[in-house]
Amino acid sequence: MDHSSQDLQPHEFWQEIVPAGTHDLEPAKGFSNFYPARLPDGSQLRLPIRPLADGEHALASLIINQASFTVVDRLATLLAARVEDMKPEIVVGLPTLGLTLAAATAAKLGHARYVPLGTSRKFWYRDELSIPLSSITSPGHEKRLFIDPRMLPLIEGKRVLLIDDVLSSGASILAALRLLQIVNVKPVAIGAAMLQTRRWEAALGAEMPDMVDRVRGVFETPMLRQGEAGRWF
Repeated sequence: MDHSSQDLQPHEFWQEIVPAGTHDLEPAKGFSNFYPARLPDGSQLRLPIRPLADGEHALASLIINQASFTVVDRLATLLAARVEDMKPEIVVGLPTLGLTLAAATAAKLGHARYVPLGTSRKFWYRDELSIPLSSITSPGHEKRLFIDPRMLPLIEGKRVLLIDDVLSSGASILAALRLLQIVNVKPVAIGAAMLQTRRWEAALGAEMPDMVDRVRGVFETPMLRQGEAGRWF
């Protein structure tokens, strides 16, 4: 059944996972205002299409802290299954949106807690345990990424799983990897709900090529190009 011509309202995205075959996944037919991402079991998650500044391209978007609990639970379950062979002992989450997925995935892995990185400096944080951070969703707003020094005993010498919600340009995940390098921690895996195109692969491969094969995503989405009648291909 093809419902690809149906438009969703902004508040309706990320609220349900629909059965396999609900939406047509043939790129040649194009998409209207949402992209139906395919999950590993064939079911689909409808993601809004966000046009880029060039006016010609667009990306499917996932704002996981606006998703329903059911969707977050499913994505965390699927991600935990994708990384369990790496036997992670502790999960480290990237702010802001990655924290939602990191906490849920840690729970699915049977962990009692996780370690959140942060962009808000507490008075006991140390500048040498921070690094510049930029985000594709917050252009022009550079922050600093911190690790709480009190959390270091939880990750030192451990099999660390680093989680963000989405891998897109690769800038955020590289910042987190550089920060963990400062404390001599190299993650055994990188997890994400969505691999948004493959741009992150070039960035990660240029600086830390051995980490590319350690990336685990629940699903992938392509770069879309605008076509006729306002559809995206």
